[in-house]
Amino acid sequence: MRTVAAAARTPLMAVVKADGFGHGAAPVARAAIAAGATWLGVTSAAEALSLRDAGLAAPILSWLHPPDEDFGRLIAARVDIGVSTVPHLHAVAAAGRRLGVPAQVQLKADTGLSRNGAVAGDWPELVAWAHKHEQEQALRVRGVWSHLADTDPVGDASTAGQVTAFEEALRAARAAGLRPVLTHLANSAAALTAPRSRLDLCRIGLALYGFGATGLRPAMTLRSRIVNVKRVPAGAGVSYGPDHVTAGATTLALLPLGFADGLPRAAQGRAHVELAGRRRPIVGRIAMDQCVIDAGDLPVEIGDPVVVFGPGDQATPTAADWARWAGTNPHEVLTGIGNRVKRSYL
Repeated sequence: MRTVAAAARTPLMAVVKADGFGHGAAPVARAAIAAGATWLGVTSAAEALSLRDAGLAAPILSWLHPPDEDFGRLIAARVDIGVSTVPHLHAVAAAGRRLGVPAQVQLKADTGLSRNGAVAGDWPELVAWAHKHEQEQALRVRGVWSHLADTDPVGDASTAGQVTAFEEALRAARAAGLRPVLTHLANSAAALTAPRSRLDLCRIGLALYGFGATGLRPAMTLRSRIVNVKRVPAGAGVSYGPDHVTAGATTLALLPLGFADGLPRAAQGRAHVELAGRRRPIVGRIAMDQCVIDAGDLPVEIGDPVVVFGPGDQATPTAADWARWAGTNPHEVLTGIGNRVKRSYL
């Protein structure tokens, strides 16, 4: 996070959605605020209110809700509400009127990602209604924002186009009478490489956890211990199927982690772990609760430690390695670590 802050020289929003990318939202949020982040970002009312219940008083933006959400809870908890459509805006304004407290709103423009946010054709209506509700003191438009489509925007023409589209959306919002005090567009990669996108705030997601840019160190290490060891001959089938048959006599070590704990089943046949200071393959199918390591001739015993992934030192795989083996991205690996896995914080 310090690397991103130094590069951006812009206030940071620490994105702690999906339980802090699997790391634990409240502990990550506390660490981020202590390190200098000024905002927290989540995608649901439940996530935002959970942070408040955990004692986090920092500004929070929550940006993905059904139109019948109980927005009153968010307003009462001093949570900014991301709004992308007129029906959502009306619902938020109605909640503000019922409470007698203006809702804090941040309007999202779709500048090219084609997910959430209002497209250029819908934007004038959204900002016009926002100004009307603001005049009636049902809400206040604190911010205008958008999201980049490219996760590696170095010299990317689409990123430049999105910045231009965002600037046009901001001009239209101001022309409609809105006076947002906060604008934000940059993601982790853009915070480092696209100065024009930094604006008033950078939203840092994956980089907060040590991925997505060079020079970052992964924060999460997933460890376990061997629960069974056996010597098997050549021709022994391993796990279901069997999809793997031993080529020669070898030692098999059982790890009590499986796909219910977040090990991607799609990584079988390619995944490795660190055992006794060496990389050793996982063989056979990854099951719901367990998987099997081919330890070869290593002197393995029950209780020996295993590093499934970590910072990438020496023989340790990283979550990015697991993502490559499974044909996915580190986000999915990190957020997939289940709640049966105990978290400890250093």
